[in-house]
Amino acid sequence: MNPSIMRRRVEKTLPKIALGLYAGASLLALFSGNAHGQSGSPATTPTLNVQGGSVGGNVEKEAITIPSPEEARKALEKIPGGVSLVSEQELREGRASTVKEVLDYVPGVFAQPKYGQEDARLAIRGSGLSRNFHLRGVRLLLDGVPINQADGGGDFQEIDPLAFRYVEVYRGANALQFGAASLGGAVNYVSPTGRSHGGYLVRQEFGSYQTSRSQFAAGGVLGAFDYYITPTYSHSLGYRDHSDQDYYRLNGNVGYRFGDGAETRFYITANNINQAIPGSLTRDIAFRQPNSTVDTSFSRNTKRDIDSVRLNNKTTFLTAGGEATLGVFYADKALFHPLSFAVIDNQENNYGGYARITEETNLFGQRLDLIGGLNYFGGKNHAKQYANVGGNRGALSNNVEEKSNTFELYGEAAYYLRPDIAAIAGAQATYAERNLVDLFPANGIDSGSREYQSLNPKLGLRWDVAQDWQVFTNLSWASEPPAFSELNPTATPGFAPLAPQKSRTLEIGTRWRTADYALELAAYRANVEDELQLLDVGGGQTQARNINKTIHQGIELGGEATLLRGAWMEGDRISLRSAYTFSNFRFDNDPVFRDNALPGAPRHYLRAELRYGAMEGQANGWFIAPNVEWVPEAYHVDNANTSKTAAYALWGLRGGYTIREGGRIFLEGRNLLDKTYIASTSAATTAGNQALFNPGDGRAVYAGIEWRF
Repeated sequence: MNPSIMRRRVEKTLPKIALGLYAGASLLALFSGNAHGQSGSPATTPTLNVQGGSVGGNVEKEAITIPSPEEARKALEKIPGGVSLVSEQELREGRASTVKEVLDYVPGVFAQPKYGQEDARLAIRGSGLSRNFHLRGVRLLLDGVPINQADGGGDFQEIDPLAFRYVEVYRGANALQFGAASLGGAVNYVSPTGRSHGGYLVRQEFGSYQTSRSQFAAGGVLGAFDYYITPTYSHSLGYRDHSDQDYYRLNGNVGYRFGDGAETRFYITANNINQAIPGSLTRDIAFRQPNSTVDTSFSRNTKRDIDSVRLNNKTTFLTAGGEATLGVFYADKALFHPLSFAVIDNQENNYGGYARITEETNLFGQRLDLIGGLNYFGGKNHAKQYANVGGNRGALSNNVEEKSNTFELYGEAAYYLRPDIAAIAGAQATYAERNLVDLFPANGIDSGSREYQSLNPKLGLRWDVAQDWQVFTNLSWASEPPAFSELNPTATPGFAPLAPQKSRTLEIGTRWRTADYALELAAYRANVEDELQLLDVGGGQTQARNINKTIHQGIELGGEATLLRGAWMEGDRISLRSAYTFSNFRFDNDPVFRDNALPGAPRHYLRAELRYGAMEGQANGWFIAPNVEWVPEAYHVDNANTSKTAAYALWGLRGGYTIREGGRIFLEGRNLLDKTYIASTSAATTAGNQALFNPGDGRAVYAGIEWRF
């Protein structure tokens, strides 16, 4: 079918699907309330436990297919490496609309949006630093199901932070339990269910740049069934000219329990995204006129519009010592993407399946924990390019079909040498195919195919020194096949002969958690071979190349501490949370760039917040929290190390009030001193006077109110 016809059908169908599901969820919720004798009175309606993220009242026990936050945290603490969990409280007590706002206090992560929610840069341990668009080196997951494209690339626009209960971050090879073996690791967004979040939720946010965001949610249990659904809408004109956005999103799931030992769950995610793109600026303009944009953004109406629908199914069976999970997924995505040089028009389908098993058993009288799984990812992208005529399609300039198939087999065993010491060994094997068919040979033949195989082992050791204290180390290998944006560049015709990026990482660290303190510390060094870098090839264009050797090393330090209880009144508390990341990423005796720093990320990055407020468990909770984001040193934007950003410190202030019955309000000020700074950059071989800089937002104030009933 013609992609433009398909896109029009998606545009017409998506609102109908959203409206139908929205209405259906409301009717189910009303029926559920009547079926259980719930008239909405406080005595019978479930209420939210804000700290734990679970719902009390008459909602049944947690879903089998989705772990509770407590179960997830216990599982993370078995991993001998850098992992973090972002709680529901962190997601909901302020404004979290971008990947940066979700992961702000996760050490080892550098996340910065270019503008709005569009095309953010996410680098974990320096993954994908040279990517000037989209994502590489990190696997994004929804409830354990990959949402990256089949070739490994990814985007954030289809992830709605308000739709999730908590977020897990697996840095580096610590994501092996999902089959991922990459330098950056994985980020897993985990959904609420009708069993954890019964009742209704209404939320409204508003603020600077005519920002508005609305959410409705409904969840409940109907016998063996449970359901949760949440449509959201967000609008903003954006800080910069020509950065306005409108996001319509729908997330939901329906589960069915087969007795006490098995459960299946169906998921839907639908998006209608309209995002204007202002483009990068030169360094001089970025600091003189940070809210401006380039003229071609207006004349060519540069933007990124997405219509997508994703369907997943996940079934989990409990076994005597663990569980087995099977799943399948399918995604349809239409992308209309006018840029200054062309209009990109893609119709993409991704699909796949997975199986995973965990088991706790014994070997020679000692405990043995096993994880094993198989993943298959497939996809086809019909990618066209047209001349940009005022933001519309002009003459056809390129037409290709990109097909990807990836198979992953993985396993991990943790053998307890003593009750407090576990030795971990695992491996991941990958077979990947990339095949491109050129349907428009007039501009040069791009057709080609590649196959990639890899075996990535992992060794680790975890010592539970005390009940609340762990020490760990691991040595891991990773391999990342190139994505189609690297294999089929626009700069020159042909299918690029690229090798997969390979890395070997040594990590050592510790975790410590008590009632008043929490600490996570990890130090790592990764030796990377054939790192995929975008290098200038002339004419203002870049092309992917393999860099022989680079080094990624750093320190990740994060934690929370209760500094004082009962400071001025009974039940109050002063606490501190912070995340510090030290990054030393550089070339390793490169014939051209010697030992230069890799561009794109600061050497030091600190987020800290001092909080004063009521302690958990009180009838009414309140807090006020000044915070800072600090980059004390400018970082390079080019491989030649001829141009830098500038150091900056951003001061903010948050406050909120929570009522036990389900109400919450918040007020948040950001960049209160209106500091002009560079939020993210594109990377170049030699910067010159290129437009590489994306200024961050100026002073902004946001407020919101939420009510659960």
